[in-house]
Amino acid sequence: MTQRRRLAAIMAVDVAGYSRLMGEDETGTAKEVLAHREAARPLIASNGGRIVKTMGDGLLLEFPSIVAAAECAIAVQRLMVERNADVPEAKRIVYRIGLHLGDVLIEGDDILGDGVNIAARLEGIAEPGGIWLSGAAYEQVRGKIDAGFADRGEQALKNIARPVRVYSISVSNKVAAPAQAGV
Repeated sequence: MTQRRRLAAIMAVDVAGYSRLMGEDETGTAKEVLAHREAARPLIASNGGRIVKTMGDGLLLEFPSIVAAAECAIAVQRLMVERNADVPEAKRIVYRIGLHLGDVLIEGDDILGDGVNIAARLEGIAEPGGIWLSGAAYEQVRGKIDAGFADRGEQALKNIARPVRVYSISVSNKVAAPAQAGV
């Protein structure tokens, strides 16, 4: 069986501090994570995205355009700032987002491969409330979205053969303290 491939805009999302939140209030955290996910669905749909799969606190999404994915990521982070405004800091659901534009393997409704892995690794190193994207994604979105960018340099990502140039998108009104001082 020949595997099909396509170029995709990939977004990986997870909740920063999820294990701690679950340890403190498993039922409440699970309920809040689901409520936030449902609140974000219209933003995902309006940007042409689809949820490929959910994994506890994480999401894997695919978009037909990296510009749409970046705009969606910014909208989701802003939504989270609004939703967390009256929530004590220790109880906030705060996302980290990784974006990549790359080739993926198609397996039914699932996508997999190096492109997905890079997006997931970027999400894993993003600061809470942040959006980090690969150089491939950055080259396509710069000048096309109204956002500031910071060059995070070449990053060695776990189990990725070559270093990846990484950028972050500035999202105003972040819930978490920005980790961009001196960048």
